[in-house]
Amino acid sequence: MLTNYIQAAMRRTRYEILPDDGTFYGEIPGFDGIYANANTLESCREELEEVLEEWILFRGSENLSLPAIAGFPTEDSLPA
Repeated sequence: MLTNYIQAAMRRTRYEILPDDGTFYGEIPGFDGIYANANTLESCREELEEVLEEWILFRGSENLSLPAIAGFPTEDSLPA
């Protein structure tokens, strides 16, 4: 279930190429503080997924809920 949740969250990702240095920036709307910046799109995706996984683990350790994603339980019933 956790892998599916991460994949669903990653499908929400919005990427852009930063004009200042040409690097890739990605963030997941609805997931505050989850973003990544890297030289390639693939590196940005990998970094973003790692940040998301760590964020989920942290929230679980603090007994905090996770954002609801379509097809998954509400944030109150999703195990953190």
